[in-house]
Amino acid sequence: MSHSALTPVFVGLRVGLHVLIAGLLVLVAVRLPALPPPAAVAGLVLVVLFAAVYVSSVFVRRVPEGRRRAAATVWVTALALIWVGLVILVPEAAYLSFPLFFLFLHLLPHRVGPVAVVLTTVVAILALGLHQGFSVAAVIGPLIGAGVAILLGLGYRALAQEAAEREAILAELLSTRDRLAETEREQGALAERARLAREIHDTVAQGLSSIQMLLHAAERADPDRPGIEHVRLARQTAAESLAETRAFIRELTPPALDAGLGEALRRLGEAQSTPGGLRVEVDAPPSLDLPMDLQTALLRIAQGAIANVRQHANAGRASLTVRADGGSTVLVIADDGAGFDPAAVATGPRGADSFGLRAIAERVAQLDGTLEVDSAPGRGTRLTVTVPTTRAGSDA
Repeated sequence: MSHSALTPVFVGLRVGLHVLIAGLLVLVAVRLPALPPPAAVAGLVLVVLFAAVYVSSVFVRRVPEGRRRAAATVWVTALALIWVGLVILVPEAAYLSFPLFFLFLHLLPHRVGPVAVVLTTVVAILALGLHQGFSVAAVIGPLIGAGVAILLGLGYRALAQEAAEREAILAELLSTRDRLAETEREQGALAERARLAREIHDTVAQGLSSIQMLLHAAERADPDRPGIEHVRLARQTAAESLAETRAFIRELTPPALDAGLGEALRRLGEAQSTPGGLRVEVDAPPSLDLPMDLQTALLRIAQGAIANVRQHANAGRASLTVRADGGSTVLVIADDGAGFDPAAVATGPRGADSFGLRAIAERVAQLDGTLEVDSAPGRGTRLTVTVPTTRAGSDA
């Protein structure tokens, strides 16, 4: 079990169980000399065998996860059979039923464990009755022990479930934190690249273009003047530098968006459409004047949404629509697939099916936008993402 706040509790319970079994085995071994020699020898063999089988639990824990439950069932069944032999010989062995109760409840399937506890209790009562005569104490003692063990076993199971849920929540929080940090780094890098591209375009590229035009005008105004070859060389150098600067600007722009968001969405639709399968239709203007980091984020949202459609929706048709709406940009992803219950996804266990939707919601929140989910089982899904075109802190 991975470490959690409840790990010391579980460790303490396990150590207590080991100590209890060791003490009871010593008690049974001490009582063996009072038995006839054949029974004493048989009892000693059973005590040693019980201890050896119990210690072999170390190897049971190393069995692969898929076969561990079966191995544990065989292990605890062997302990129970050895215990039956012991309790027939030594009445004090009936006390071993108490730690066995915990093993039954912890290792056996939920419905089998209580049945095993009841059967063990009956065997203990019969053994004590045969050895010491039936009495109220001989009946009430095992029954109380069984009741206490069941209550403690249920409490242990509840603690284990709570620990597992806490571990899952903690792992999800850490994963979400890492994703958010990575997204923030990505957005920061893209924003800085876009800012540099705009600055270079508006300063160096425009300056070189102006120099090239002025030199070209000077060259045409007096093509026979002295030193015209230097003017021509300067114009050619400016043209080459302008070409290199524009190439540098293109490198700063994400490749998927080198032709704009609309074209990137169209390429995404073509890549995700398959003959006889999913068909993705795209409705986007040829050019959208949006900050580069916003274009990148909307493209990532569209990619995640279409991936969800392919994996979970079983849809035949999907559509991507992007439009400007005042000071906002609206991206709509719709499909005709199986649909789902948004409320159940929001309040239910956070598994792989809801991960993509939560990732989209987190990215939209980072853009100071809103996400609307319209879906129901059997009638498809429609995601509407609305983000401000110019946000606080944006370089647009």
